Amino acid sequence: MTGLFRDKPAWDYLARDVSPQIVAGKAPDEPTRVWSAGCASGEEAYTVAILLAEALGVDAFRSRVKIYATDVDEEALNQARQGSYLAKQLDEMPEAFRDSYFEQVNGCFVVRKDLRRSIIFGRNDLVQDAPISRIDLLICRNTLMYFNAEAQLRILAHFHFAMLDGAYLFLGKGEMLLTHGDLFAPVNLRRRVFAKVRRTLPRERLALLAQGAPDPSSGDVGAGDGSALLAQAFAAAATAEIVVDARGRLVLVNDAARTLLGLGVRDIGQPLQDLELSYRPLELRGPIEQAHAERRLVTTRSAEWRAADGTVRSLDVQVMPLFDDRSRPLGASVTYLDMTRERRLADDLQHSRQDLETAYEELQSTIEELETTNEELQSTNEELETTNEELQSTNEELETMNEELQSANEELETMNDELRVRGEDLNRTNAYLESILVALKVGVAVVGPDYKVQLWNAEATELWGLRADEVRGQHFLSLDIGLPVEQLSRSLRAVLSGETGTFQTVLDAVNRRGRSIHCEVSATPLLIADGHVQGAIILMEEERPVEESGS
Repeated sequence: MTGLFRDKPAWDYLARDVSPQIVAGKAPDEPTRVWSAGCASGEEAYTVAILLAEALGVDAFRSRVKIYATDVDEEALNQARQGSYLAKQLDEMPEAFRDSYFEQVNGCFVVRKDLRRSIIFGRNDLVQDAPISRIDLLICRNTLMYFNAEAQLRILAHFHFAMLDGAYLFLGKGEMLLTHGDLFAPVNLRRRVFAKVRRTLPRERLALLAQGAPDPSSGDVGAGDGSALLAQAFAAAATAEIVVDARGRLVLVNDAARTLLGLGVRDIGQPLQDLELSYRPLELRGPIEQAHAERRLVTTRSAEWRAADGTVRSLDVQVMPLFDDRSRPLGASVTYLDMTRERRLADDLQHSRQDLETAYEELQSTIEELETTNEELQSTNEELETTNEELQSTNEELETMNEELQSANEELETMNDELRVRGEDLNRTNAYLESILVALKVGVAVVGPDYKVQLWNAEATELWGLRADEVRGQHFLSLDIGLPVEQLSRSLRAVLSGETGTFQTVLDAVNRRGRSIHCEVSATPLLIADGHVQGAIILMEEERPVEESGS
């Protein structure tokens, strides 16, 4: 398993000696571009991002640095985009970097979002796909070893084309470029850091010929037809270029430079300091002196120039020192590269990327809102499921209660049937009893334990003149009839208390017609099944004379 800051001494060298030179060679508003080729799961891309963030500061890093991390393995790229690593993958990284640039999530360390947004992960086949251009630092560690010599040469040619002049190539421990010195020169062989070698162009050899110095690579070409051919090629070049000799005089100007910078024949041979060209669009003395002192190409970017047609152009000015075979300075070649269209495209691309990043952030925010809404819907769904379960339980309880009510209703119906049957039996019994009472030619009164009349038959009405509804519920001993009921109180009390059984007596009375009669009165206890006295049955009959009854 690989990790961040693997082979830490090499990264320390990159941070100490290489990163400062890259940063120093850039204008404050000029972007720095890094390519991590064969990035796998992204450890090297995040490592160089941390180093540049430390060198520039986080805010400047976010606005100025773009890191392109490529690989052919989509699964590895998806893992790299997450920026999530185990603790042991950060063992070689300083603890302060871990605290500053990582967040701990679910036991893993995740790269901060503001750092990840400056890294663009994408698929790129190093052999077949076009390289990314204008690179300041190219990192390809332990990737070339998996290709054969022919593929390596093709990849290195792509790398050389992709890198700016003076850019750095950072390789792994197992990779060497000893056979490719025409493309890359070692800066620190032990740490596998190389610099791009700028190839010599024909127009640079032309500058040597213009100063009368022999061109060692021109073979037999002399000052005759060969020089004329080179002069015509120089004059017809599409890129604006001038040549200044060692004394500071303008000695060569091609057609493109005349058109762009407004130079004429009268300017040839003049001291550069006397010409407007010396300070517009750029102060040239400093870059020329720097190029000779450092013996390398010096590039100044984004110099603004208002052309004769009024249009404002953005120029990259390249100053290349010219030396003879003995390394003696001959002068300098100054090339003006019109980067207006490229700058405009870069600005448009930058705006598009900012718009894309804004849209991405809005999309991320929308996704988070959707996730929150989804969680809320999930919670609501769980609550609805719980409510549904409760309703289901309540429904089951209601069904149980309904069954119980159904059972109770059936029992009530059964009881109602029984009561109806009993009612019919009671009606029959009452009818039967009524028939008996009507048939009897004896007055009958039934009283309860409280002496109140409960039953009073028709013969009793005939005898005393009071209807059943008039006496029912009245105290028997308080009845105002022709029978002296007060004379029955002691005997009736004895019957109701159970002291005696049936008693019988004859009393003088007056019937309802006002005729005096002798009334035979008898009382019998009304008993229930257990022998308890519930009242008394009183029979009242007019006593007939013996003669009358005999006849």
